[in-house]
Amino acid sequence: MEKEKKIILVAGPTASGKSNLAIELAKHFDGEIINADSMQIYEEISILTSKPKSHDAKIIKHHLYGFTSVKKKFSTGDWLKLTLKKIDEIWQDKKTPIVVGGSGLYFKSLTDGLFKAPNIPDDLRKEVRKLYEDLGKNFFFDELIKLDPLAKKFIIPSDTHRAMRAYEIKKFTNQSLFELKKETKRNFDDNIFKKLFINTPKDLLHNNIEKRVESMFREGVVEEVKNFSKIRIYNELSANKIIGVKEISSYLQEKITLNETKELIIQKTRQYAKRQFTWARGHMKSWEMIYSSNINDLYKKAINKIS
Repeated sequence: MEKEKKIILVAGPTASGKSNLAIELAKHFDGEIINADSMQIYEEISILTSKPKSHDAKIIKHHLYGFTSVKKKFSTGDWLKLTLKKIDEIWQDKKTPIVVGGSGLYFKSLTDGLFKAPNIPDDLRKEVRKLYEDLGKNFFFDELIKLDPLAKKFIIPSDTHRAMRAYEIKKFTNQSLFELKKETKRNFDDNIFKKLFINTPKDLLHNNIEKRVESMFREGVVEEVKNFSKIRIYNELSANKIIGVKEISSYLQEKITLNETKELIIQKTRQYAKRQFTWARGHMKSWEMIYSSNINDLYKKAINKIS
């Protein structure tokens, strides 16, 4: 009898224990793990992004970790293309793909398909940005709603990037971004996914984050950032946004103390976790929310939801 095809998705906030759960699930379901964390793709940064340890990779096959350089652009579309190929290869080997990470947009592209945005001419982009700067976010938002009334359902005034994107797409195509998105094709039927989100309580998550930051410094994260800072990369590239790069660079320049550095990283990581929860509430309503402070209990709950 042929093995039932499924894709197990394991998401959750940073420091929630996703990687450990994914390994246990991979053992049970004869699976291989695919990375869905946009910061764990880089080869030059490992400690700061909490990439899986080498001994974990020896136990279970891991894919799409540390495979590209911080010097290169890498989009959600790039990730999706590679992930679809890996899923097919894993299925061909009669194994189960387990996609794990904290990047909500990666998961959304896999489950819902990826919207192919039209190429907006540079002169229109500049025009829209100038309009935004001249009007400010609230008056710009008013203009957007006049141009594209549908935007009011999906965008808030403080979401600057999406507001400008919706405006320029409507201007260029005379179609709403949100109507165009409805035409996006899914890659799979939704019932093929087993979606798990680790819903760690806030106080426990904060404690995990503090422990993780301390562990990073013991493992040599300062030296890692020192080496990273020697690489010349463009300011707009995503690797510059890795939490800890800016803070540890300031410490290396003796602008802040070691304790201040750690506190800033903890604070920014907590803020990032909060954004991940916000994303989950808005985009992961069909996911199974699970939690236990004990990995064995968490594993049992996950098995129960998947089976």
